Amino acid sequence: MAKGRVYFHIDQCKACGLCVKFCPKGILGLDEIVLNTLGYHPISILRAEECSGCGICALMCPDLIIEVEKE
Repeated sequence: MAKGRVYFHIDQCKACGLCVKFCPKGILGLDEIVLNTLGYHPISILRAEECSGCGICALMCPDLIIEVEKE
């Protein structure tokens, strides 16, 4: 059961992959289909129901494009 909700400002994502690498649940990935306005494949959540709301992804993001709301 999800304990958090993650929001991404995908138009600002530079696809660095730090959030993907450090997500303890392994539920983040780069969207291989969508391109954002910067020309990158932005971050997306693969299994939202497994999000624990830990916020590590937001801490690791150098561009502050991730917001975590704990439930």
